[in-house]
Amino acid sequence: MAYQDHIIEMGQLIKSKGGTWDGIDAEAVARMRLQNRFKTGLEIAKYTAGLMREDMAAYDADPANYTQSLGCWHGFIAQQKMISIKKHFGATKGRYIYLSGWMVAALRSDFGPLPDQSMHEKTSVPALIEEIYTFLKQADARELGGLFRDLDAARKAGDAKKEEQVQDAIDGFQTHVVPIIADIDAGFGNAEATYLLAKKMIEAGACALQIENQVSDEKQCGHQDGKVTVPHDDFLAKVRACRYAFLELGVDNGVIVTRTDSLGAGLTKQIAVSHTPGDIGDQYNSFLDCEEISPADMKNGDVVLNRNGQLLRPKRLPSNLFQFRAGTGEDRCVLDSITSLQNGADLLWIETEKPHIEQIAGMMDRIRAVVPNAKLAYNNSPSFNWTLNFRQQVYDAWQKAGKDVSAYDREKLMSVDYDATALAVEADDKIRTFQADAAKRAGIFHHLITLPTYHTAALSTDNLAKEYFGEQGMLGYVKKVQREEIRQGIACVRHQNMSGSDIGDDHKEYFAGEAALKAGGVHNTMNQFA
Repeated sequence: MAYQDHIIEMGQLIKSKGGTWDGIDAEAVARMRLQNRFKTGLEIAKYTAGLMREDMAAYDADPANYTQSLGCWHGFIAQQKMISIKKHFGATKGRYIYLSGWMVAALRSDFGPLPDQSMHEKTSVPALIEEIYTFLKQADARELGGLFRDLDAARKAGDAKKEEQVQDAIDGFQTHVVPIIADIDAGFGNAEATYLLAKKMIEAGACALQIENQVSDEKQCGHQDGKVTVPHDDFLAKVRACRYAFLELGVDNGVIVTRTDSLGAGLTKQIAVSHTPGDIGDQYNSFLDCEEISPADMKNGDVVLNRNGQLLRPKRLPSNLFQFRAGTGEDRCVLDSITSLQNGADLLWIETEKPHIEQIAGMMDRIRAVVPNAKLAYNNSPSFNWTLNFRQQVYDAWQKAGKDVSAYDREKLMSVDYDATALAVEADDKIRTFQADAAKRAGIFHHLITLPTYHTAALSTDNLAKEYFGEQGMLGYVKKVQREEIRQGIACVRHQNMSGSDIGDDHKEYFAGEAALKAGGVHNTMNQFA
């Protein structure tokens, strides 16, 4: 509904109350309504699910239409990210927020910093979703509040053209609210537990849930050792639990991202149930590391498989876990992915040990031979040493092409001594174009960085501490932070405004008129940054 339509509707409602609501200003109500477009998390989930579906269709038409996100561990971080995107690019289209279980565990648990092993409170995930959307909605209110003030100023100056321009900007306002892809880990328990948590996350506003095929009570970070997967039927029960949660809450177009950790997972906690040769359980079991035995070789407590008349004893470790055959990871990833897509998943996530386009594409080619529109969400992980990986990739390509690489030590390519070399320049260019190249070649619809703001917070704090507590003193803050905020147009340099002070002043004026005691007067030091 347009701005003037809101005013007309509210004016009619106020008039219908026979004078008892005459103290209510219709335009003020219209402004407050526009500043609070989304009333519930479910409204957000339905709206953002629609955005994701549109973006997925656009990617299917042209892989140049890939999407991106950065992981955010606080509502303020997510808010500042979206404000920056609107400032630099004018639109939020195709830019999402990723909510990382790793960062929730490390930064948001009442237990303190924890490893990414599903030990944090599962309720902290929906709480963070709600917090992020609270901050994004506040960013809407703040920006619209500025437009309303501009409208009042144009009216006061009698500038009809400016007034029309501002009203057009209000009517065409683009929200900061964007899709969140939220990490539900391995479901935090059985399928019922997954369903209950999924509901909480969707009610908080999540339109996309990312779930992985690890054992809940043995879950590990995707880039750590000791990962244990579950049979497909167990995992699919949790995928269906997520879909039931979406459908129950009326988010019929909710997005499920199924992650396979099979590339780096060499263990399973249980042998899959198989009813007929070649079924999904039998395929899962076919990857187990087994030895052929005779009945006489059987020992007390042995688990034995019968395959085509052969007795096979899976290798069982002292931990009571079963081991997969070495070198089967890619085959298991492909099977996991196809099975997920055939059972309700919308997007895939294959956790790899390095950012190598052809490795990813090799698996996606096999998946797309069965499911042609298969798409990936890919973790551009800080756990990869991007500099070393890509310099080594260029080194290997040069060597294979017969190019002289004698000036380079492959194991020491991270060294600053190589930064200005042709090899390093080519590697950096490949990093720069990695997302576009991988979107085109390897079916990556969504590129995300799981933990970027964890690292930027640490880096910026280290740089400030070094200067402020050293010889630079206050100049360390002024030169490296405040001066740059002012010159780069960082919105939160006016931190009172960012925290909602001007919004509060507007409300005070709506409620009390000329009697309002406002904070934004002539003596407010934020005026130094106007």
